[in-house]
Amino acid sequence: MFFKNLQIYRLPARWAMTAAVLEQALAPQQFTPATSIDLVRQGWASPRGADQPLVHAVGGQFLLQLKTEKKLLPSTVINQVAAARALEMEDAQGFAPGKKAMKELKERVTDELLPRAFAIFSTTAVWIDSVNGWLVVDAASPAKADDVVKLLLKSVDKLPLESLRVQRSPVGAMTEWLQADESPAGFTVDQDAIMRATGESKAQVAYKRHTLEADDIRRHIAAGKQCTRLAMTWSDKISFVLDESLAIKSVKALDILRECAIGEAADDRFDSDFTLMTGELAKMLADLVEALGGEADVETQTPGPAAAGQQKIERAVNLTADLYKLRARYRDVLNELYDSTVQPAVARVREHMAETAEGAIKSALTLAKELPGGSQSADLLLVAAVEIMEPSQRPAAGDAPVRQQRPALQLNGEAAGAVLPGDGSARDPMYAQAVELVRSRQRASVSLIQRYFGIGHNRSARLIEAMEGSVVGPAQSDGTRELLEKSALTSRL
Repeated sequence: MFFKNLQIYRLPARWAMTAAVLEQALAPQQFTPATSIDLVRQGWASPRGADQPLVHAVGGQFLLQLKTEKKLLPSTVINQVAAARALEMEDAQGFAPGKKAMKELKERVTDELLPRAFAIFSTTAVWIDSVNGWLVVDAASPAKADDVVKLLLKSVDKLPLESLRVQRSPVGAMTEWLQADESPAGFTVDQDAIMRATGESKAQVAYKRHTLEADDIRRHIAAGKQCTRLAMTWSDKISFVLDESLAIKSVKALDILRECAIGEAADDRFDSDFTLMTGELAKMLADLVEALGGEADVETQTPGPAAAGQQKIERAVNLTADLYKLRARYRDVLNELYDSTVQPAVARVREHMAETAEGAIKSALTLAKELPGGSQSADLLLVAAVEIMEPSQRPAAGDAPVRQQRPALQLNGEAAGAVLPGDGSARDPMYAQAVELVRSRQRASVSLIQRYFGIGHNRSARLIEAMEGSVVGPAQSDGTRELLEKSALTSRL
C-alpha cells in the first residue's frame, strides 16, 4: 500500500494518544449501512476488513479509514418517471401540470425511487503519525479531506489538529527554484510544471514530460507568471507533484522502495508496507518543510531573513498583481477612451523594449523614472506594460449581471439560513413546524421538509420517522406514507 495524495495537517509531536483510546473514541461513529431514506452515510471502518479493529497501529503509526455510502439516483431517471406521471395527470384533469406541480411531482418521485437507488461505496485512508505529529489524508481534493477532519473532530474530543503552515509560500519557492535552475537539498525537479499568470485571464503554460529549460522559464516569470504545480523527486525514492495549496499529489514509490518490500510473506506484507510508507513519507515531509523555510508560528512569527532570491520573486509577484489591479481601475474610469489613451504608452514601451531588449515591466519602470515627479503618465506606462504582456479581453455581448436571489423564508418567517440545530427526533426544535407543514400540505415528504426548512436530508428523514404513528403511517413499499387523521389518532389512543 502507498498513499497517492497527501492532504497534510499538524499534530503535536509525541502526541499522547494510544490505539486503544483512539479506537474507543471512533467506535460511536463506526460505519453502518444507509437506510432506505438516507442519501449519504459516513463512518469509520476497519482498514484491514471486517471484524478487525478500527485503528491499525504499528510503532506509533495509526491507520484509519473513512467509509462512505452514497445513493445513486440519476436525474434522467427522475425526469423520465415524472414525465410519465405528468402525462397521466394531464389525461385525468384535462390540462398539463404547471411548473409548481411538476416540481412537487419530481419530489414525490424522488422519495419513491430512493429506496431502490443504487449504493456506491468509497473509502478514504488516514495516517496519523503520533511520533512526529503528522495527520495525512489520502485525498486528491480538499473537500474529501474536510469530510475526514469533520468526523475526526466529532469523534475525538479536543483534537489538537492544525493546518500545516510554512515560512515561505509554495508558489514563491517553486518559482524561485525554477528561476535559479536549482533544486532544494534532497530534491530534484522533474519534467512537469504549470506556470500561471497573476492577471485576470489566469493564462497558464503547462509542461508535461518536457524539459524545463531555464531560459523559457525565466521568460515566463518575467512576463508575470509563477509556478503553481511542480513535479519533484525526493532522494530517488518518491516522486510527487507539489501544488500551490501545499497539497502533494500523484505520489509514487520508485523502484528502490519496491525492492525493499520484495520477499515478504503475505501475512506480514501489509504491516511492512505500512511501516515503510510512513517512515519514508515522514522523512520526506520534514525535508519539504525545511525546503520551504520551516514551519511558521502564526503567533510568534517575525519576518526572518529570507533568501535574497525569494524576496525578489515575492516582490515581483506582488508588483505584477498590483499592476493588474491598476489596469482594472484605468479601464473602469476611462471606459470607451481606454484604448485610445493607452495605445501611445504601449508604443513607447514597445520601442524601448526593441532598443534595450528588456522586458515590458522593466522598460515601463525605466521610462517612468525619466518622467518628472508626480506625473500620472508613470501609471499609464505600467498599464501599457500589462497590456503588452496580456492584452485586455473584451466581454462578450449580452453579458448581464446575475440577479441576487431573495432569501427563502420558513413557516415562522425567519430566513432559511437561521436554522436551529436538532437531531430530528420529537424533541427537535423544528418538529412542531414540520408537523404543521405536513398537515397543511397533506403530504409526508422528506424533500418537502428539507426544501422548506433548509435542513439536511438525514434530519428531514428522521423528522418524518418521528411522526410515524402519531402524524403519518408506516412507509409503504413505494416509499410513501399515509397521513393519519386526528380523529383516527384519538380512536387509536
